[in-house]
Amino acid sequence: MMRAVLLIGVAGVVLAGAALAEQWPAWRGPRGDGTSEEKNVPLRWSATENITWKTPIPGKGHSSPVVWGDRIFVTTCQGQGKVRQRMLLAIDRTTGKVLWQRVVLKAPLERKNKLNSYASSTPATDGKHVWVTFLATPKIHVVCYDFAGKEIWRRSPGEFYAMHGFCSSLLLYGDLIILNADQDATGKDRAYIVALDKATGKERWRIDRANRIRSYTPPVVFQAAGKPQMVVSGAETVASYDPRNGKQHWIIDGPTEQFAASMVYTDGVFMITGGYPTLHILGIRPDGKGNVSDTHTLWHVRKNPSYVPSPIAAGKHFFLVSDKGTASCLEAKTGKYMWQEKLGRHHSASPVSAGGNLYFLDDKGVMFVIKASGKFELVVKNELGEDCRASPAISDGQIFIRAVRNLYCIGKVR
Repeated sequence: MMRAVLLIGVAGVVLAGAALAEQWPAWRGPRGDGTSEEKNVPLRWSATENITWKTPIPGKGHSSPVVWGDRIFVTTCQGQGKVRQRMLLAIDRTTGKVLWQRVVLKAPLERKNKLNSYASSTPATDGKHVWVTFLATPKIHVVCYDFAGKEIWRRSPGEFYAMHGFCSSLLLYGDLIILNADQDATGKDRAYIVALDKATGKERWRIDRANRIRSYTPPVVFQAAGKPQMVVSGAETVASYDPRNGKQHWIIDGPTEQFAASMVYTDGVFMITGGYPTLHILGIRPDGKGNVSDTHTLWHVRKNPSYVPSPIAAGKHFFLVSDKGTASCLEAKTGKYMWQEKLGRHHSASPVSAGGNLYFLDDKGVMFVIKASGKFELVVKNELGEDCRASPAISDGQIFIRAVRNLYCIGKVR
């Protein structure tokens, strides 16, 4: 009897641990906000310590890895000359071996900013299929593959023109794949957010983004004010839509033209950061309807915002790191600065969180692990020894970091 009770107890612990393991299916993980609910996530590593494996990734790309089960997917651009291959790679999670790679398309190199890449859009997966998007000027291409690397469908939802290049990560919501195509061009079907049926690629809805201004913010969905809200900043607005049909909930004018960082939500408050030509941080109430420019901005501050790195939320606080490396903690309800500290010299990656800690990765591959608290506490600083631009992924007790040359698996051996 005692042995049976012991076995049941052990099984319960194993199942509880398994329940805490999460997939990392898209940009910024299962909730689109960089958060992981896992507890047993590595805190310490170096170029030679606690590295389960590292795998060279051919070519270049700033897209993040996505993880489901025993598969990791990354995109890259490789080749020589003006026409190059845009690639999707499937990697074995246990060994780091490249299982297959597919040429999604061959296309001339588009115009881009020096901080961008030709493979910056993070793919999305549901455990059966993986969706990827690239630009072959002037058309955007969205392509669906199964886990064996077979192409299922291919669609072009429209054209895209922006002087800094293409980097629109895909949002998976229910049976939809959603893509933001804010851009500079005017004319029919330009500057839009579009939803495609994930099984067929057929268009389900389309939002006309009236301001034809380039922005690079991936939409993210939160349950807020009693309904699903797909929120996005950019194109001289902050807006909320119903992700099921694309209908607008509310909109705020400005506060500036362009944005790159995804929005986050906690303690009943949405937060945006960034902007060009001016930088802002806003806290926004979620319960608006129509144009709420004059009524729903809770607070507005401008000290050390981030432009490229997206913020992260935990409890009653927002956390962010500026591109120049100053990290900040703000009280969600008030926008009050709780602390500010200098981290790396330059940050491109967006932070992730797990186990009560925040993980801030700088461009030199240094990971600053900080307590998710209103009081600054540096837990540890880990140096990978290779430059990084992509945001990390967390899944089943492991951290995956895509550096400029290699993909690293950090943590326990599965």
